[in-house]
Amino acid sequence: MKIEKFEDLEIWQNSMELIPLIYEITYKEKISRDFGFKDQIRRAVISISNNIAEGFERQSNSEFIKFLFYAKGSAGEVRSMFYAAHKIGYISDPELKKYRNMLLELSKHISNFIKYLRKTK
Repeated sequence: MKIEKFEDLEIWQNSMELIPLIYEITYKEKISRDFGFKDQIRRAVISISNNIAEGFERQSNSEFIKFLFYAKGSAGEVRSMFYAAHKIGYISDPELKKYRNMLLELSKHISNFIKYLRKTK
């Protein structure tokens, strides 16, 4: 399948699946009242898909790779915020494990795509 638009990218699709999950978690009573935390994790999760899209639209492998690294960084930020949420009692052990694994998988896919793009220069 030829990728013609960022919406065709599996990594973009997967990053979009995280957004409603993060929003759902931030509606929980404790997190919903922590405005700084809630806003930061929401911005970070949206940043993942936005950086993938923006990099794709640059129409240059080197620019795309740069933005994929930004997306990967945002995925790390969200993962770190889940650790913090767990430490302060906002989420349970199973929730931490679930979201950590999802984010690690997405980061791995982004890394693999970066490797692919570097080979196709």
